[in-house]
Amino acid sequence: MLSRNEYVRLSLEINLFFQRIMKEHLFFIETSLPPAAANLMLDARRLKESFEELLHETVFYANGVISNETIKAEEIVTPYTLQAEEITARLTGAMINTAITESELALTGNDGEDNSCLFEVVNSINERAINLVSSTIALKREIIRDQRICDLFIFLYPLLMEHITREAVYFLETLEALQESRLPRRSLCDELNFWNTIMGEHAEFIDGLLDPTEKALKETAAKLADKFEQLVEGCKNTSEKRIVEESTKTTKQVQEYKTAATNGLIQCQIRSIIVPLLGDHVLREANHFLRILMMLSC
Repeated sequence: MLSRNEYVRLSLEINLFFQRIMKEHLFFIETSLPPAAANLMLDARRLKESFEELLHETVFYANGVISNETIKAEEIVTPYTLQAEEITARLTGAMINTAITESELALTGNDGEDNSCLFEVVNSINERAINLVSSTIALKREIIRDQRICDLFIFLYPLLMEHITREAVYFLETLEALQESRLPRRSLCDELNFWNTIMGEHAEFIDGLLDPTEKALKETAAKLADKFEQLVEGCKNTSEKRIVEESTKTTKQVQEYKTAATNGLIQCQIRSIIVPLLGDHVLREANHFLRILMMLSC
């Protein structure tokens, strides 16, 4: 059972990370749908804007409450996020509320104060996040269904749609557990396999979105995808200490790759069909996983 203080801090940290991830998923959907799917595009935009409103509020209450480790992990924002948003908004013509990012860059950590007085406020944030992510899951599943029956074209792989739906379900399950003042009941392999699969699929997507001429980058992405696949396959037959160590080693490799790729996309040095915000998005997920691995290794 979480104390009220733990509930407040963990809820805000999880919402800061995942609300941004969700709003960016919706941005990618919004900018990847063709004119023939104008209604779905509008649904994605409205949900994105709703997440932006909630994230703006979450950032306000998180200041001075979340841990310094979370801020240092660069899972909420990275040094590239603001510039990646500005370039991506210019290239796509779609709106991004960059004021949220500026506020997040100014976040400070907790210096030991008791913040249990925010319990009711954070409880409300969690409930509203549950409603929004539930609607987001429904939209994503509608798109997946229509893709499957060839009733919709979207410039996103079917696997990518399934990938971002799994992330939304993970977020929803975490929120529902927090509302019962507990952490989700996941085994070590369940937790590691979820994130190792996410990391491996990121590598596969990057490989598929890079220009065919970017042979070295594509080769590295393919090798990283294979490494993560092996980690997933071997989890149950490997000691807990070793699987955490191997996951950490490979995730650090993909983090370095994503950092270089994000910087390269911002500087227009990589030929691809990847917007800079997508590079920063997957980098933040690697940073988040590394913080989870750090806690598991303690």
